[in-house]
Amino acid sequence: MPRPPILPTVDWRAVFASGLDHSAWLAAAESPEQAQKMEARREALTLPPGLAASLPALARPVHVVAIAEDWCGDVVRHVPALQRMAEACPRLQVRFISRAQWPDVFVRFLTNGGEAIPKFIFLSESFVECGSWGPMPESCRVLIARGKACGDVAAARIKVKALYEADPGQGEVFSELARLVDIAACREP
Repeated sequence: MPRPPILPTVDWRAVFASGLDHSAWLAAAESPEQAQKMEARREALTLPPGLAASLPALARPVHVVAIAEDWCGDVVRHVPALQRMAEACPRLQVRFISRAQWPDVFVRFLTNGGEAIPKFIFLSESFVECGSWGPMPESCRVLIARGKACGDVAAARIKVKALYEADPGQGEVFSELARLVDIAACREP
């Protein structure tokens, strides 16, 4: 059997260092109106009580590389949740990069072979990759995959929109992101 190709090692410190913090990323947005939408969403979001209590007690720093561009609807929807978490915990540091800035990194995080954003890559305090999230919650990714499988992505998108509307506080997103933060911050298996 042929040996699978080995991907080159990513210098996650360099990738993270090249990214912009949230305010600089928003200031550089291609669309000021999309940036305003994200700010309005961020201000409207409230962390679930358990998460609000646990984030400040994070055991170790966590770094997140967010591959995001402001034109994307899922970016507008999900970046504010990640940023809300980062605001609640100084040990959770997020930097934003574009797909074009690090194409060799982005290609590792395709969704079913396609380019979809946002992608949040969770790194430990020593910049070890611990997991990734995106471009939407698991239940929504399943619907899109099923839509592709049966040839009706349009119907899947309608169902995804209904799931988004049923969870305006983004509880599912917060839960999935919190699990990845916990993994990246852990001190033992």
